[in-house]
Amino acid sequence: MPERDESVASVDRSAASLSFSGVAAEEVARAAAQAAFDKKAEDVVVLDLTELSDVCDFFMIATGFNNRQVDTIVDEIEEQVAKACGEHPFSIEGRDQRTWILMDYGSVVVHVFTPEAREYYRLEKLWGDAPQLSLDLV
Repeated sequence: MPERDESVASVDRSAASLSFSGVAAEEVARAAAQAAFDKKAEDVVVLDLTELSDVCDFFMIATGFNNRQVDTIVDEIEEQVAKACGEHPFSIEGRDQRTWILMDYGSVVVHVFTPEAREYYRLEKLWGDAPQLSLDLV
């Protein structure tokens, strides 16, 4: 078995990544949060996962009152993030059921839930060690 090379530095997870187009991940997360808020989403939060996950840097989580509003919130996020940051999701999952739609922006993963799905999956509890960004949504 080969020896492990200890000279290889570990990845610094304390700083968020830049997107493919060079936009800070935090900026994408904040734009998504504002777009969700603009469409009357409830309990909009952004979790900072930079020190906790190698998969992404931020989760933006929001709740729509029903399937139709969840779909509308996702459309608004897609439009506003493209306008503000020039970013488009790599994929959007869950559009058929519209109870939990996931938008993958690479360093930012957006989750839009119905109230029942958010309570069931409880991402904030699962990622309870993650600090929340302070959001000034207007």
